[in-house]
Order: sequence, then C-alpha cells, then structure tokens
Amino acid sequence: MPKRVPISEQLRQAILNADMSGLTEAGLSRFVNHVTGLSLESIDKIGECLDLEITPRKPTPTKKGK
Repeated sequence: MPKRVPISEQLRQAILNADMSGLTEAGLSRFVNHVTGLSLESIDKIGECLDLEITPRKPTPTKKGK
C-alpha cells in the first residue's frame, strides 16, 4: 500500500504552485521551508485561494481470515 503524503506536505506543494495573495511571502516561506507552522486563519486563506476542501477518504477494506 502506498504511503499517504501528509496534508502539510500537500499544502506546501500547492503553495509552491500557486499565487497566494493576502498572505505574507515571509510567512509562506517559513512554512514551506519547515521553519514554522501556519495559523488556522492562514490555512483558511490558502484554502480559499486554492479552492480546497478537505473530505474524508473512504475506509480501506481490511482482509479477514487469512
């Protein structure tokens, strides 16, 4: 089974590939370079800019009775 990419890493990649108006370049740089995290307010702004929505994945069926 492939390893899931952490949401923070997916977000870093999305930020690198988009224009993030409304957020400071310094703050985004610190996040992308693993120096600091982001506030929920900043995450909301990024979600708006990138038109993102977090949805749960469908559960992976487990193998029974091997």
